[in-house]
Amino acid sequence: MSPRCGACCIAPSITSPIPGMPEGKPAGTRCVQLDEHNLCRLFSDPSRPAVCRLFDYDAELCGHHRHQALERITALELSTREA
Repeated sequence: MSPRCGACCIAPSITSPIPGMPEGKPAGTRCVQLDEHNLCRLFSDPSRPAVCRLFDYDAELCGHHRHQALERITALELSTREA
């Protein structure tokens, strides 16, 4: 999987504030901090949300290409929503 996938910055919802997105972001919405190369502009910045710092690469979750990662992270997001 490419380190420039960006799926973890698109598929999940983030409820904590993000610089440029004070209300967080809904699932399926591209984070404003994801640059044109699918890299996080806040990667080493202390203002990066804790949930983002804790989300780590996992080969099983990310799969072999971006499409798989988006599908799998979206499925995880849907399975963890409150009923």
